[in-house]
Amino acid sequence: MSDSEQSIKVLNELLEKLAIATPENRTDVAVEVATFVNGNIIEHDAPEHFFNGLFKAIKDKKTAANALETVTHIASKSDLSPSVEPFIITAVPAICEQTANKDQAIQAAASQALLALVNAINPVAVKALLPHLNTALSNTNKWQEKVVVLEAITALVDAAKEQVALRMPELIPVLSEAMWDTKKEVKNAATATITKATETVDNKDIDRFIPKLIECIANPNEVPETVHLLGATTFVAEVTPATLSIMVPLLARGLAERETSIKRKAAVIIDNMCKLVEDPQVVAPFLSKLLPGLKNNFATIADPEAREVTLRGLKTLRRVGNVGDDDTLPEVSHAGDVETTLGVINELLKSESVAPRFKPVVEYVAAIAGDLIDERVIDQLAWFTHVTPYMTIFLHERKAKEIIDEFRKRAVDNIPVGPNFDDEEDEGEDLCNCEFSLAYGAKILLNKTQLRLKRARRYGLCGPNGAGKSTLMRAVANGQVDGFPTQEECRTVYVEHDIDGTHAETSVLDYVFSGDVGTKEAITEKLREFGFSDEMISMPIASLSGGWKMKLALARAVLRNADILLLDEPTNHLDTVNVAWLVNYLNTCGITSIIVSHDSGFLDNVCQYIIHYEGLKLRKYKGNLSEFVKKCPTAQSYYELGASDLEFKFPEPGYLEGVKTKQKAIVKVSNMTFQYPGTSKPQISDISFQCSLSSRIAVIGPNGAGKSTLINVLTGELLPTTGEVYTHENCRIAYIKQHAFAHIESHLDKTPSEYIQWRFQTGEDRETMDRANRQINEDDAQAMNKIFKIEGTPRRISEIHARRKFKNTYEYECSFLLGENIGMKSERWVPMMSVDNAWLPRGELVESHSKLVAEVDMKEALASGQFRPLTRKEIEEHCAMLGLESELVSHSRIRGLSGGQKVKLVLAAGTWQRPHLIVLDEPTNYLDRDSLGALSKALKAFEGGVIIITHSAEFTKDLTEEVWAVNNGVMTPSGHNWVSGQGAGPRIEKKEDEEDKFDAMGNKISGGKKKKKLSSAELRKKKKERMKKKKELGDAYVSSDEEF
Repeated sequence: MSDSEQSIKVLNELLEKLAIATPENRTDVAVEVATFVNGNIIEHDAPEHFFNGLFKAIKDKKTAANALETVTHIASKSDLSPSVEPFIITAVPAICEQTANKDQAIQAAASQALLALVNAINPVAVKALLPHLNTALSNTNKWQEKVVVLEAITALVDAAKEQVALRMPELIPVLSEAMWDTKKEVKNAATATITKATETVDNKDIDRFIPKLIECIANPNEVPETVHLLGATTFVAEVTPATLSIMVPLLARGLAERETSIKRKAAVIIDNMCKLVEDPQVVAPFLSKLLPGLKNNFATIADPEAREVTLRGLKTLRRVGNVGDDDTLPEVSHAGDVETTLGVINELLKSESVAPRFKPVVEYVAAIAGDLIDERVIDQLAWFTHVTPYMTIFLHERKAKEIIDEFRKRAVDNIPVGPNFDDEEDEGEDLCNCEFSLAYGAKILLNKTQLRLKRARRYGLCGPNGAGKSTLMRAVANGQVDGFPTQEECRTVYVEHDIDGTHAETSVLDYVFSGDVGTKEAITEKLREFGFSDEMISMPIASLSGGWKMKLALARAVLRNADILLLDEPTNHLDTVNVAWLVNYLNTCGITSIIVSHDSGFLDNVCQYIIHYEGLKLRKYKGNLSEFVKKCPTAQSYYELGASDLEFKFPEPGYLEGVKTKQKAIVKVSNMTFQYPGTSKPQISDISFQCSLSSRIAVIGPNGAGKSTLINVLTGELLPTTGEVYTHENCRIAYIKQHAFAHIESHLDKTPSEYIQWRFQTGEDRETMDRANRQINEDDAQAMNKIFKIEGTPRRISEIHARRKFKNTYEYECSFLLGENIGMKSERWVPMMSVDNAWLPRGELVESHSKLVAEVDMKEALASGQFRPLTRKEIEEHCAMLGLESELVSHSRIRGLSGGQKVKLVLAAGTWQRPHLIVLDEPTNYLDRDSLGALSKALKAFEGGVIIITHSAEFTKDLTEEVWAVNNGVMTPSGHNWVSGQGAGPRIEKKEDEEDKFDAMGNKISGGKKKKKLSSAELRKKKKERMKKKKELGDAYVSSDEEF
């Protein structure tokens, strides 16, 4: 008798024994059968013959319990033979059916057998098992079967977590349907299973929201609140099919909600998540669920801003999903489908004449291959490990491996490969070589990008404002970049824009010493090397100019013996001498540096490599900035300010009474000197100048020369020690400070729109209310005690209320206090009635009440600029003129804006009241090259005056005509065209109704047309017409304005 006949004879005997086994000896017989089947059966006909008999036994009520217990033992995780596995998996439908058998013993045996099978199979064969479970769950009407199948799926998640994660798109809809079942037991089991299945969602961004997402499936009323929660979420982790499978049901429902805010947030989430999809095939299965909703919302939403956000999400989804121009959906890849892999393997096996009885094995191999393709496994050894044990059932091992490798090669062609990074051309010690993702707020900055740094190299980090340059530097310094060396392995020091204001009163020496960087003697020596004098070393930090503060921060960083210096705008506030010193220092110190700077000349002189933000990746270019621009022409704006297509626009200033030409002085300073209290000499001495609407002035000079002090006196931030400062009564000045963030640092949790509303809600600019020229000091209070003799009574001015034109000047309405018993102990001053108010000329008031007069002048100046409604639309339009998107203006907190975006906000807020004079102190700080070019062009086109303090000759060379050179407190003007009176330029005509007017609620006021003056004959004619109508109509007659 042959081996085959012998095996079949034994198996037949075992099947007969199994059929008559009693409950008492069932287990022994089942173990005996399992041991033989899982043993080394040489002839492979035997398993097929045996399982045909076993499956019949499972369906037979009399033998089902015995057969099912046999399956349980065969499927023992440690003993299951690869030659048995493909056959026993085909029993799953029959086993599932028996889990709802009325016989409790059969039901229990079936449940146990199914769970044993789930735990025993090869994890990469999930595609062979899960379709059986999904079909059973969807098609059965028996709740007991559903509960057991759900338990099996739960077990499968533990047994094959990574493989189930790839099957989530097809699994979640089936589980969702089970959650809506009418049977409580099924609902509970389905909720438990879907909760377990979501463990495969390896996405930290949504981990804490998964319970809410599951709740939304069962209760759609929770969708709006969950969308709100996710709308404020930062997405940085790679988005996988498992992540989308749990998110898409929520997003599809969110897009269909009635509230526009929910539709908008759903679009924001789609936009943010899709940016993190690496492979279009990941999102392809979900396009049909998301694309129609976005398209419909874009066509139907009334809110323009929400429609714009929806369009952005739509564009991102189309781009990431490779959607055609006519919205034809791309074909979903079927490379890993069992039908596809089965076709390929059948084609490869054509010449091998594989017997039909091995069909279950071939199908099982196809399922395994499909999973390997879905997992993007391309390693030859992995394919051999997973597939060879099954292929050798019907082929010799050598032939099996040949076919497997050919199968693998065909599959690899369909597997997307990750990006290849170019290695640096030169060699050197690696300080860092890592791959990471980065986000800030709700914005994705970098996704799975590589950063490689070598010792003693200098890297320039380039990208537009908001790309995340400073955020990346801060994340590196704080140890938040995955894979970046720790401080113990590589000391990394971040040199920020500015020193924290809490150290304002700390001396320079103590500030550096507090950083634990060495002895005071060593620190003093190093500071001297950096150019600090002994006097400066002992000075408080607050008394240093911006340039010296930056130099101090640099010195402190160097003293910490850094391996990597992170320099964020290091040339900010530095004059040309100190910039040259910094260039020399960085080029010779031998420390690796990453530099963010908008100074193109500085980057050209320092950098050996440029790291550029491109499509959520960092790409490295060898060479300095000019070499980078040659390789990447689209970055031309980094090198030439005028190359940017970005445009800014400043609002047109209002009309100034009495100013007939742009040459007439609107600010005039004569013989002005200023000295801070407690200092040994004046900061600025005997300075005279004037500014007009045509002024284009550059204020230049070394650090600490007194430039900012001069401007502070001009704008009223400081009062001069001696001298006169005249400002036109209606002149509005926008002043952007050197440390621009000072304007907004206490409003970081407001949106830009809320900040502008807060700042101007009273009609005045709250930022200017604490200026020195508006505060009443002791000298002012003493002068305001002046007694006026009016209508024979002694009076003091209580308040100044209004202003009106009087000849060539103004007069002001004043209310008074009436003096009684003046000069006596019983002297008192009693408020007078409003009927006793009087109008006094300006010349009489300015001697004693100049600041009260100035307050009225300012209110009139604001009124002449017309009231701007503080509506969202008006604010968004104004901010858009300065490069801020509506998404940032109305929906992002100031805290989350980049440095450049904050400067744009300060510019927008400063120019809200349509100023006549814009004063910019170091405007090039923090703005990217595109924005600098746009600012330069906007200032050229501005109809008012411009004063700029800057060290950037590139920025001012084509912009300014007049130069104020400040050095050692003395100002030397050049290029000026100061005039007395109106000057000889073109006349300025007052424009009537030049813009729409609005009331305080933002409603448009319709301005009536100016009436034509009628002649005497025309007046008589109109009177006759009125009398005639009155006679005809009698009491019904009502006159109209047009009749006069």
